[in-house]
Amino acid sequence: MQRFLDLCQDVALLWQNYWPGYLNGVKNTLILALIGTVIGCVIGLVCGILNTIPYSKSDPAPKRFLLKLIRIVVRVYVEVFRGTPMILQAVFIYYGLPYFTYNAVQWPSVWAASILVVSINTGAYMAESVRGGIISIDPGQTEGAKAIGMTHFQTMTSVILPQALRNIMPQIGNNFIINVKDSSVMFIITFTEFFAFHRYITGINMMYFPSATVEMIGYLTMTLIASFILRWVEKRMDGSDSYELVQADQLTMAAGTYTHPDKGTPFDERSKEHRERVRQELKYGRPKGDR
Repeated sequence: MQRFLDLCQDVALLWQNYWPGYLNGVKNTLILALIGTVIGCVIGLVCGILNTIPYSKSDPAPKRFLLKLIRIVVRVYVEVFRGTPMILQAVFIYYGLPYFTYNAVQWPSVWAASILVVSINTGAYMAESVRGGIISIDPGQTEGAKAIGMTHFQTMTSVILPQALRNIMPQIGNNFIINVKDSSVMFIITFTEFFAFHRYITGINMMYFPSATVEMIGYLTMTLIASFILRWVEKRMDGSDSYELVQADQLTMAAGTYTHPDKGTPFDERSKEHRERVRQELKYGRPKGDR
């Protein structure tokens, strides 16, 4: 118990002395994760759409060759960036550019390199999520859209993608939370985020475990708030649980209140007055004026 109290005292001391640095690290972490996730989602969306463009043997050879080439390029990109750690991707991208150009070309800032690393890493994961979201939609909807003359682009933007976006929304939120945590590896290219400031603090006062406790609390707080916001967004996208007919629609207002002609199908909706008239005719015969 005494050791726990000592830990609380050390954590309070660290926060009192270094809270501006911790908050700056939190700010940099959230900005990097948010921008990287947004750009990564755009990359994944483009790759997912390109990866699902249909083609058949009857299509021209150049079109089939181009689509096959695109799918090969997307597959290589996805496998490389999903199969290697982000920390090594950061090293290769940040230090590889000056290495291969003999220091003739340098990154303009560590921010640019960090955003690029997080974005392309997220895009690799989102490409497969988008592809899965698109193929999860009932093929009958695509066939129905084609039947009414919609192009592939119109079908994707108006029918498939709105539904696929809702299906992959949990994965988008999951990638954002992962980026909040995995951005901690950007210290390898001198990017000052939340974890990098922790390394700086421990190098000054050697209070490694108390500072790590501050880091744990900070990351947990960020991810819990992000999870709450994302669940709220998902519920908003689901819409209302109850639906009512629009009473301003004339067809809706007239439903069940009109009388069909005498000659109709057995499936026609008939009003109460018409049913009573038929009943009277069967019982007493049709009036002479109606014959």
